[in-house]
Amino acid sequence: MWKIVMPFMSVLLRRQTALGALFTGLLAGSLSGSLAASPVPVAEDRVTASSFADWQRDFRGRALAEGISADLFDRTFTGVQPDPAVLRADQSQPEFTRPVWAYLDTAISPQRLATGRQLLSSHASTLEAIEQHYGVDRHVLVAIWGLESNFGGNMGDRQVVRSLATLAHAGRRPDFAHTQLLAALTILQQGDTSPDAMLGSWAGAMGQTQFIPTTYLSHAVDFDGNGKRDIWNSPADALASAANYLSSSRWQTGQPWGFEVHLPDAFDYTLADTSIRKPVSEWRQLGLLDAKQSALSDHLDSQQASLLLPAGHRGPAFLVLANFRSILQYNNSTSYALAIGLMASQLKGQDTVIGSWPTDDEPLSRSQRLELQERLQAGGFEPGGIDGIIGANTRQAIRRLQVSLGWPADGYPTLALLEKLRQ
Repeated sequence: MWKIVMPFMSVLLRRQTALGALFTGLLAGSLSGSLAASPVPVAEDRVTASSFADWQRDFRGRALAEGISADLFDRTFTGVQPDPAVLRADQSQPEFTRPVWAYLDTAISPQRLATGRQLLSSHASTLEAIEQHYGVDRHVLVAIWGLESNFGGNMGDRQVVRSLATLAHAGRRPDFAHTQLLAALTILQQGDTSPDAMLGSWAGAMGQTQFIPTTYLSHAVDFDGNGKRDIWNSPADALASAANYLSSSRWQTGQPWGFEVHLPDAFDYTLADTSIRKPVSEWRQLGLLDAKQSALSDHLDSQQASLLLPAGHRGPAFLVLANFRSILQYNNSTSYALAIGLMASQLKGQDTVIGSWPTDDEPLSRSQRLELQERLQAGGFEPGGIDGIIGANTRQAIRRLQVSLGWPADGYPTLALLEKLRQ
């Protein structure tokens, strides 16, 4: 009943590679989604009809060499022209960002939770079958369904071939777009959908689970048994495909994604780094309690966990386990993975976040993040590049500065830290 089609390409890129750049802009690394975008000039001289025709001619040869039929290619590309809106989206860089708590409020809205609970009931038999087959928690699958496409209500309405052709011709990452476009043509050649029905986001993410084409080829399944892997119109196919993806990303059946914790006074915040993993038993020995300040349960003692402080030492703290890392394989954004985990927990009837968010501590704008990196570098705290992205290297630089100042070394960028550097 369940058909899994393996990829035709020798090397496939993971989904988070495709959307990593998108969520870096939308979520500011791992913090939040954008409120406004400041587009940078698009190289319009590269988007002429003649240049696109030249590109299409060259790409046709490459596609045919990869096994795409000439008839399919020509039918699919008839009338296809670059999409200026896709280029604008590709070139935009958000200046302002929402804090993580605002992102979570939107992602896990009361309406989304209510709809999720209704769908858990109405699709119970399908979700039970998927959970039994793949071992992935149905509540996590419904949370992904909700965040990715609002349960199929917002899958994107752009023709994927046109979007990817635009990006392959004049986007910021043409090689990646070429790979995705070849995969999209392969999907069409395999007969799972048609060019007009292959709709998605400007970045080429498709269906109710927003798979990019290479991920579709790797992980999409025909769970309803109708002969097609239809992640656009079949919730069973979409949810099973997401489960197949997580299962292949080392999902641990029966284990939680993580849980909120309470930290002791005088805690060593340099340990709050997702690259540091310790058994839950060791975290208990370091004084961590559960969110209600009771002793941590010992049933997860052997599980490797990392301490996550999404809003720094002033905000809630979480121990995240292997399944959190599996969700990051689906979408490499800490805020996204946290939203999925928290929504899944609430769909199960568990508590919302108990710790308080530092709502008086607005995140830095892009220009402020750039300035922070410049001043860190000038002060001898190498941030690993000046790009406005608060990645692992910048966080380590912030920690080193915080240690030198005697501040809690949580690696979290704040206006107070930037103002200190300005002195």
